[in-house]
Parts: sequence; C-alpha cells; structure tokens
Amino acid sequence: MSRITQALIAVSCLLQFVNAYAGKQTLTIYTYDSFTSDWGPGPLVKKAFEEQCNCTLEFVGLEDGVALLSRLKLEAANTKADIVLGIDTNLTAEARATGLFEAHLISANNTTLPTVWNDQYFLPYDYGYFAFVYNKELLSNPPTSLKELVENADAPNILIQDPRTSTPGLGMLLWMKKVYGDDVSIAWKKLSKKIVTVSKGWSEAYGLFLKGEAPMVLSYTTSPAYHIIAEDDQRFAAASFVEGHYQQIEVAGLVASSKQKKLGREFLQFMMSEKFQSIIPTTNWMYPAALAPTKMPPAFKGLIKPSRSLLFDDSEIAANRKLWVNEWLEAMAE
Repeated sequence: MSRITQALIAVSCLLQFVNAYAGKQTLTIYTYDSFTSDWGPGPLVKKAFEEQCNCTLEFVGLEDGVALLSRLKLEAANTKADIVLGIDTNLTAEARATGLFEAHLISANNTTLPTVWNDQYFLPYDYGYFAFVYNKELLSNPPTSLKELVENADAPNILIQDPRTSTPGLGMLLWMKKVYGDDVSIAWKKLSKKIVTVSKGWSEAYGLFLKGEAPMVLSYTTSPAYHIIAEDDQRFAAASFVEGHYQQIEVAGLVASSKQKKLGREFLQFMMSEKFQSIIPTTNWMYPAALAPTKMPPAFKGLIKPSRSLLFDDSEIAANRKLWVNEWLEAMAE
C-alpha cells in the first residue's frame, strides 16, 4: 500500500469521525445536584441513554426542585434546558402556569404510583414520602405522630429545610398545613423551639444529622434503605406518624423553547422504561414510578408504610404557597 493511499485512508477515517461527532445532538437537562452526583442516578442514566440515542446528554445540577423552577423562570425562553427533571407535584401547577413547558405526548399507563396519573405536561419518574429519620441507637422512643413531635415538650430536637429553597422543606410546610389547617401558625411556634437548624437544602441538613447535631432530620421514609444497602448499616429508621406522611412525586417536563424536542421526547419515553426505572431505587433512594414491585431491592420491603398518603392538589398549592410560607416565616420569627 502506497503512502498516498495510506494518507487518503487516514484522512477519510478522520473525516468520518469528525462528521459523526459533529452530527451528535446534545440534550441538556436541568436537574438537582444529587441526581448528577457520582453516587446519584445521573452517570448511569447518561451512559444508558447515550448508548440508545447516539447523542450527548448534558446535566446541569442545581440545589433543588425549587431552585430548578426559579432558574427556568429567570431564563424563560432563553434557557439552555431541553428537559427539566426534578420538580415535584407541589410545584407542577406553578410550573404549568409559566407557559414554559410543552405537552410531552408520552403514555403514562405503566406507572405504579399510588394515584392515577394524567398530567399532559409532566411525567413522573419516582415518588416517596417525607419522614423524620433517626438513629435507633441514640433515640429509642421516637415520636409516633406529628402532633407528638410538635406538642410534647420532651420530643427530640430536629433539623429541617427551608420551604423557599428546598422541596423537602416545602413538603414539611404542606405536611404541617394538612394536619393543622388554620391552627398551623400555633403549631409552628411550638415546633420552632425544637428546630436546631433550618438549612437551605436536604444535603446540608442530613449531613448535620449524621454528625450528631440533632436526633432527627426531615428526610424520606426510604432514606434508611441507603444505609442498609450502601453501608450495611441497620441503625437508621424513619418514624411512622399516625396522621400519615406527605407524599412527593417527582416529575420531568419538556421545555417549550427546546430545539431538541424529538430527542427530548425520546428521553422522556426512556425515562419510563425499566432500564431507567431500575436505576432509581439504589441511586436516588426513592420508589420508581414505573417499576414492578417484584423488581425492587429486598431492603425496601422493610421500610415503614404510611397509614395515609397526604397530598394537596397542585392548584391549591399554587394559589396558597406564598401565604403559607409567610405564615411559616412569621411563626418562626416570634
């Protein structure tokens, strides 16, 4: 083979590589930091989807679902996001009202959610229940109700998150409102005496809990599964409250200004597949929204089961969220 022939072959191969690379589309997904972390679902989701789509999946991590919606509102039609993944049903009505999302056109008939799903703008990918997590070796008699935690002077101190910046914090706000109704301000004043720290996000609060700053932290009923599976540590449990636990359903939506809508819908369809859903339990530590119970890790079977699933309609939250946050701020300031 002549050197000229070898050179032509090399140039041809290089051009094929460049053309293939240049032809790859990029799908940008705004999500929360823990999703994109090395131990979160992001790396596995990225690998699996890129093998399917011959594209590049780019995650942009923000603090939390509340931060995601705030960022999208700020950027509006100029956003780089094609998909927003990580807001929840406490924010969907507010998100829908922005006009920044487009109908997904994806079937959600295969969900295993405890409720029927028929939202044309958002698709669920996981769900869970807020709870107070504690160390069984340090707290032998945890509260058995939200009212006991609030009203018993001897109830343990707690760590919670800010409802203005954190989805668990907003979940706690709604949980309190659901149980106490019009008397919630009085309840918050009582509970405030037991609150050690109100953190910006979940990670900060849970880290302080693990350092022993308080006996209980606002988290999820599924959080102990992480310690059991990842650390072989049986010390942690979620306290079961007789009033029930507030539910969280996390969703993803297609941004209306996206230039990659076909690819975006392909991702949303992939998100509902077993390949994606099977990643969720041991990386996001939540219940997957469309995975058969028989496919779940055994450790999830031993978790507490809420006696009642508490949930406000998203339109009611959108109409009252600012008012309820102000109630909380006033009560905490006294």
